[in-house]
Amino acid sequence: MTLRKRALSTAALVALAMAWTGASLSARAAAAPTPPAGAAAPGSAASGPATPDATSAENDPEVESPSGLGEILAAGGLIGIVILLLSVAAVALVIEHVITIRGPVLMPRGLADDVRAALSEGNLVRAMQRCHEQPSVLAFVLQAGLSEADGGYPAVERAGEDAMADQSARLFRKIEYLSVIGNIAPMLGLLGTVIGMIFAFREVADTQGAARAADLAEGIYLALVTTVEGLIVAIPSLAVFAVFRSRVDQLVAETSYAAQHAFAPLKRGAAGRVPGAPTPPATPPAPPPRRGR
Repeated sequence: MTLRKRALSTAALVALAMAWTGASLSARAAAAPTPPAGAAAPGSAASGPATPDATSAENDPEVESPSGLGEILAAGGLIGIVILLLSVAAVALVIEHVITIRGPVLMPRGLADDVRAALSEGNLVRAMQRCHEQPSVLAFVLQAGLSEADGGYPAVERAGEDAMADQSARLFRKIEYLSVIGNIAPMLGLLGTVIGMIFAFREVADTQGAARAADLAEGIYLALVTTVEGLIVAIPSLAVFAVFRSRVDQLVAETSYAAQHAFAPLKRGAAGRVPGAPTPPATPPAPPPRRGR
């Protein structure tokens, strides 16, 4: 429990740090000074009539391309902020999974051997206490099996398999959030793309087809930025999800093998020495031989 709290605390600190960084970059981009609308380049009056490109640049000074990371993130708008929050959540989940989805956490060292030794001695109470001392996936499976010791080894094996299936599903549900983020992020980027194109074509409609390239740049830029942000979040999330899925498969198989190793004394017939296990029925004494008449 302490390790899990530590993992959640670390993930929360990382999330807060990244959120603060993103807010600082956005605030810096919003506070960036823009040149005055009527400003003209020195010597422009003496250079003769202005060309169309120069006139466009003077009338639309905001069309300058963003140069900093904060400006690029701010250009994504509300959808970009949502994608940034998804990236923070993905990083927090990865840190938590790296800390908690490990062999020593799911299968504490020495637990299976200690339970096996206790069952070999016929001490079921000691085996259960040993599982309570180190709560983990392996301990949960062993407790489920030992609780059915009265039914013999088939009941123990069946209970262990059910508990293992439950813990396996829980681990897969735990890492499934990375897959959800990896699927939602590009969809949000596509939504931003559609919104940006709507802005661009609305500008064309408002000007009755006389819109310049500078008028369309803002909507197209929004479309490209949100698409890139969504892909940047989705690709690592799906890649890390595949890595953790493979790790969970491997750890589940190792945990199942460790549980079978711990239950081996019960399978070999040591259940008769375990307190609470069913005792074989006593063999009735043989009838005395009949005497012939």
